[in-house]
Amino acid sequence: MLIGTTTRRVAILGGVRIPFARGYTAYIDADNQELLTAAIAALIERFKLRGERLGDVIAGAVTKHPKEFNLTRESVLSSSLDPQTPGLDVQRACGTSLEAAILIGNKIALGQIEVGIAGGVDTVSDPPITYPRSFQRILLRSGRAKGLTQRLGPWIGLRPHDLKPQLPSVVEPQTGLSMGESCELMAKEWHISREEQDRIALESHQHAAAAWREGFYSDLVVPHRGLSTDNNVRSDASLEALAKLKPVFDRSSRGTLTAGNSTPLTDGAATLLLASEQWAQAHKLPVLAYLRAGKSWAVDFAKGHEGLLMAPAYAVAAVLRDTALTLQDFDYYEIHEAFAAVPLCLFKAWESPEYCRERLGWQRALGSIDRARLNVKGGSVAIGHPFAATGARILGVLAKLLSNDPQAKRGLASACTAGGMGVTAILERA
Repeated sequence: MLIGTTTRRVAILGGVRIPFARGYTAYIDADNQELLTAAIAALIERFKLRGERLGDVIAGAVTKHPKEFNLTRESVLSSSLDPQTPGLDVQRACGTSLEAAILIGNKIALGQIEVGIAGGVDTVSDPPITYPRSFQRILLRSGRAKGLTQRLGPWIGLRPHDLKPQLPSVVEPQTGLSMGESCELMAKEWHISREEQDRIALESHQHAAAAWREGFYSDLVVPHRGLSTDNNVRSDASLEALAKLKPVFDRSSRGTLTAGNSTPLTDGAATLLLASEQWAQAHKLPVLAYLRAGKSWAVDFAKGHEGLLMAPAYAVAAVLRDTALTLQDFDYYEIHEAFAAVPLCLFKAWESPEYCRERLGWQRALGSIDRARLNVKGGSVAIGHPFAATGARILGVLAKLLSNDPQAKRGLASACTAGGMGVTAILERA
């Protein structure tokens, strides 16, 4: 998807989110709809959209209850937008709201709509707990029966194991490995040390803490349920403290991923407002950046041909080819830290001539990036990672960074996802 050639330019007007909270803390009694509605309402208030009919609102959640099958539309109806504003649920795991922004951008670029909201939400504090299929069958047989005796009959066969609850799992169905276990394999394959990962984690906390102190997030984050800041950020983080943590996915001496260099289980929601230039001008709203391009990719991880979280390497290579840009043509890089090891693996892949030639289809290495331009306002390790919300968060940050820096030209965003997928987008300064 290319924007700005034969199609209309897509303006990013800004992002708003609620604070991200560690699971089972500030939002323990909130559900996806409440959190997403809160983020949409905050965006509405910031951009004075009360009563407006928008072209579309596209958002989603990775983990949700069956009752939330129409989550985005219900959140729209619970907001102060014109009820004629449609809503669409999407889900591309951790790339959900990044993909949602691309979808809204496509609609604007093609002239289908003038303005739309992209967003995402997730809460681990309200998981959809299910029960075994055997218990389901008992309930269904009893519910279909006629008469009290027939309704009671199926319950005679009830056994203790029928009542064992089943929590949502982060295990990949194709491999039986958790995302952390899969990332451990990647770290070993690319020879990523524990020290390198802890360094990325430390910088993530340091950058996030500094950004909060400096007021960078004052217009990007709106308090909710008594929480006014992301409660996972550690201003006192240190390499010494991180080094004391034990590996959690490979508990042997070879394990490198810890709770300190991995994202915490997080609750939260984020939104992003995109529009045509004409709509922005008519509503007297400044344009922060333009969505130039976006790309999604997937890798064959199930057969061991590639690491589960390596798809951004391919997506970035492809979008660079589409736009005739190089990896060094960016002033800011927002690369999702599902684990600190992920960006480190991507860097080594892009720096490898062999990998770029044989896997990515380039005749040379994509090269290195300036690490001083990476996640400069904090990454997911520090801020947290409500799965579907992260993409909208990083695009909101990236758009503001570009707008604040008169010397900047463009920024690159990417996110790895479950299922061996990756999403990337390029923003250009307005």
